[in-house]
Amino acid sequence: MPSPFPGMDPFIEACGLWEVFHTNLTSHIAIQLADTVPERYVVRTGERSYLVLVQSEGKKEHPFLPDVSVTTPRSRKKGGKKGGTAVAEPASETKPHVLRAFIEEEHREAFVEIYETGPEMRLVTSIEVLSPSNKRPNSEGWDLYQRKRQSLLLGRVNLVEIDLLRGGQRMPMLDPWPNSPYVLMVARARKTDACLVWEGHFQEPLPAIPVPLAKPDPDLSVSLQSLLDTIYRRFRYEQSINYTMELTPPMTPDEAAWWRQRLPTVSR
Repeated sequence: MPSPFPGMDPFIEACGLWEVFHTNLTSHIAIQLADTVPERYVVRTGERSYLVLVQSEGKKEHPFLPDVSVTTPRSRKKGGKKGGTAVAEPASETKPHVLRAFIEEEHREAFVEIYETGPEMRLVTSIEVLSPSNKRPNSEGWDLYQRKRQSLLLGRVNLVEIDLLRGGQRMPMLDPWPNSPYVLMVARARKTDACLVWEGHFQEPLPAIPVPLAKPDPDLSVSLQSLLDTIYRRFRYEQSINYTMELTPPMTPDEAAWWRQRLPTVSR
């Protein structure tokens, strides 16, 4: 079954599916590029890891079922035998507070790199699909990615940055980002004053974006929408998504009206 959205499906971010989607997308990008790069290049995937708070990456905890149960003994009925038996005080009627435990776990984040072969392997292009922690200032994921991003932009490496998340803070730029749900950026080596940025939407297909190589080789092209459609069908995302839930961040009034018209056609 295809996604009900012509472009990026925002419910993937909202329904706790982002981590597995991120892995699916980076692996499909790597395969597509590996099939199309000229012979003098190789495509590799890398991974960085850091600790994140559970649920901060769109994960959802599963309830823990204990092996044994604890029951409260019944209180004795009034009018029992007389004697020195102590009478239990009535239980407090105060309601407990419900708090979430602070649980951290290791988060692994994949990326794609293109190397030029030769006497020495030279990194030519890095393709990054942003994760929620990359867009959360003062988090370890933000700090790690900012250091890498700066080194790429200052070096002789092309950067392709794919932001398919509506939540979080966008990457630092001297100029304002487009007012669109998603953004796709291509920064060519040594040309950080002329980064190319495409808007991305869920109401229309995502554009194909160029992937620069070393001169004089022409750019490759990645059809993001085709990859998204393939991933959605192949891994049956519709079986894990509740399309009647409220989105976070919420849609704009115009977007919500568009979705309300489309929702009745979505089969569950």
